[in-house]
Amino acid sequence: MTVLEKGMKAPDFELPRDGGGTLRLSQLAGKPVVLFFYPKDDTSGCTAEAVAFSQLKPDFAALGVEVVGISPDSAKSHDKFKQKHGLTVALVSDTEKTTLQEYGVWTEKSMYGRRYMGVERTTFLLGRDGSIAEIWRKVKVPGHAEAVLEAARALTGNAPQQ
Repeated sequence: MTVLEKGMKAPDFELPRDGGGTLRLSQLAGKPVVLFFYPKDDTSGCTAEAVAFSQLKPDFAALGVEVVGISPDSAKSHDKFKQKHGLTVALVSDTEKTTLQEYGVWTEKSMYGRRYMGVERTTFLLGRDGSIAEIWRKVKVPGHAEAVLEAARALTGNAPQQ
């Protein structure tokens, strides 16, 4: 498994998305993209993260930045999750876990001494050319979406004047 690093080209994918149909990363070429990988729909941390990105979606949109959440949950689960919490960001489903593995976020985790495979909460900021501009690994949710927005502002040349 390759470890993705800043400057590398982000692996393309085509996955089922909320509301039906699929989302292909290469279709977003020419736009900066935020990919946030999260473990599970409707759990407290994942809900807080998805809500935070949804609340900031207008700010990302003003910069021309697409925001996409990815988890191993089904598209049907994503639909329920979006409806329940009023989420506005695109959610894609990787039930086969191929994209999760390509991005290196499907990892061994441990809780209460028990080892299991799961998604390590990770966010990638991709530039217009599809290369990785920034990576946040082992994300702590509070303030994270705001930090990603600041990085997106810097990437797009829309940083606030001091």
